[in-house]
Amino acid sequence: MNPYQRRIFLQHAAWAAAATALPRWAWSNPPALQSNPFALGVASGDPAHDGVVLWTRLVLADAAQMQAPHTVRWEVAHDARFAQIVQKGQATASPGLGHSVHVEVAGLAPDRWYHYRFMLGDAVSATGRTRTAPAADVLTPKVRVAFASCQRWEHGHYAAWRHLVADEPDLVVFLGDYIYEYATPRNTDGLARTHSLRHASTLADYRDRYALHKSDPHLQAAHAACPWAVTWDDHEVQNDYAADAGRGGDPAAFGALRSAGWQAFYENMPLRAASLPSAAGGPPWSTLQVYRRLRWGRLAQIHLLDARQYRSWQACRQPDTTGAGAVRPADCPTLADPARTLLGTAQERWLDAGLAADARTTDATRWSVIAQQTLFSARNYPSGLVPTDSWDGYPAARARLLQSVTTHAPRNTVLLGGDIHQNYVCRVQAEPLRTGSPVLASEFCGTSISSRAGTTQDKVDAIARHNPHVLLARPDQRGYGLADITLARWTTTLRVVDDPLRADSGAATQARFVVEDGSPGPQRI
Repeated sequence: MNPYQRRIFLQHAAWAAAATALPRWAWSNPPALQSNPFALGVASGDPAHDGVVLWTRLVLADAAQMQAPHTVRWEVAHDARFAQIVQKGQATASPGLGHSVHVEVAGLAPDRWYHYRFMLGDAVSATGRTRTAPAADVLTPKVRVAFASCQRWEHGHYAAWRHLVADEPDLVVFLGDYIYEYATPRNTDGLARTHSLRHASTLADYRDRYALHKSDPHLQAAHAACPWAVTWDDHEVQNDYAADAGRGGDPAAFGALRSAGWQAFYENMPLRAASLPSAAGGPPWSTLQVYRRLRWGRLAQIHLLDARQYRSWQACRQPDTTGAGAVRPADCPTLADPARTLLGTAQERWLDAGLAADARTTDATRWSVIAQQTLFSARNYPSGLVPTDSWDGYPAARARLLQSVTTHAPRNTVLLGGDIHQNYVCRVQAEPLRTGSPVLASEFCGTSISSRAGTTQDKVDAIARHNPHVLLARPDQRGYGLADITLARWTTTLRVVDDPLRADSGAATQARFVVEDGSPGPQRI
């Protein structure tokens, strides 16, 4: 950790200590935290060649302040001391959006780092560091992308974020489950920490949960270190929900729950206004535009997907179950229904068009990155069961995406995933379960920041033996992935913490794989 990173981390740690010391009621009615309205940190996201989104969310002193809008000032500078300010302005933090601020800065120079901060009255936020992407027509030589997901508060400390900051990525891609909706389990044995929040069911509950997570100094430091590109999975609302359906049989009640979760997600993430539901019409927060593209010059294009909002209900799942479960294909003909979708028809077409554009001869993209929530590659289970919440539960949808890759043949296709709390590295085959099928792409599905895996190495080893395209499968360690992308190769380093129960845990490299330009399929190094 360089001196700048250490200074920012210590600043966040001091403010976060004040936040976590608050009583339960304070998460819903947050007072001034040591006179600091910026106790939840700062963040940036979705970098373009000429701009970026800047984010913060105010913590206010009393009921009167919380009911009123506030004018927040912001600055962007070339240097951390703000001696060379390049842009500044004001933004309104309104109570209707939880006093969150989303500033879309434009007119910046491409491919360079900046510093930013917010001010309210005499209070000044921590300094964040962000950057712009290269111009769209530039074949830039390299980029370092970190990918991560799944950070349940109780299951572990966030030491992984501290090590990620030290690795100095250009961009973090977060693939879902930023929060978990659960209350702390009654049996706290083996937990790293606990909280007193109830199971989330209202907008206030979800806001509380984000405030809890964002009180962590390691997570705050990671947000302040570089821009993020975020998507969601299920726990931002409810475990294993699908489109407009969740646990139980009351669509109206689930719709209200989902709207609350989605609004809180927008309020707490560095997303552009284009994500907001106003353009789509319909009830408030009935939709949120999460799938989108981020271009890093001609070196890489990231297709960031939404695998929750548009998916079909899990095959053969009963409405009163708490999770999707697994089925035997012979007992569940719905599993093979060609009409079933994970991404929805419109998003499938959008992704197909994006892959076609990546493959055009003129200004072709070197690396096409499909960043989505879960494991894409098929798994032939020794038990014969098929999990229904991952791509295995949507074989027709997976086949359509594979056909899109086959038809358009981007120069290099790499899939990133999360959700399963395990590190998987796979060759992506044209026919997923046929040995010797042509390899179309490479897949790196990352483990969790802190969430437990829920399986054993013996069980995962048995799956790997039945699936030759699986090159690595490890459920036993928590961490994140680093992708060093150059013109000639893609190198993935799987970073894991020594002990997720320790906030000061060390970290190590579990494995490294390389994908050579023009040669699909990872190779261990």
